[in-house]
Amino acid sequence: MADGCLTGRRDDAVSASPARLNRGGQAIMKKEIHPKYNPVVFVDMTTGTRFVTRSTASSDKKEVIDGVEHSVISMGITSDSHPFFTGQKQFVDTEGRIDKFQKRFGAVRRAAKPKRD
Repeated sequence: MADGCLTGRRDDAVSASPARLNRGGQAIMKKEIHPKYNPVVFVDMTTGTRFVTRSTASSDKKEVIDGVEHSVISMGITSDSHPFFTGQKQFVDTEGRIDKFQKRFGAVRRAAKPKRD
């Protein structure tokens, strides 16, 4: 191929990023700058649902799942308990809010703009 896409080589005109390249022309990642990626269990505090995944977050509380030690992180709201994802609608009383606002600030009017001569 003329552009070298499948060979892993980069053309200098196409490559604008200052990444370090090895002898084969492939980018090299810097060492010791990436955060540690750990197995984690996120637990929904309201429903008890557990999400087993990997994350850079960790905790002192540990649990073994399938022979692998996972950090346990408690979450207040997850997709299992949030009203948007569960489809539950919450009733919001906006009628009382407008009345309260009118009682507090209804008498206050904006000052008239001064007239120009």
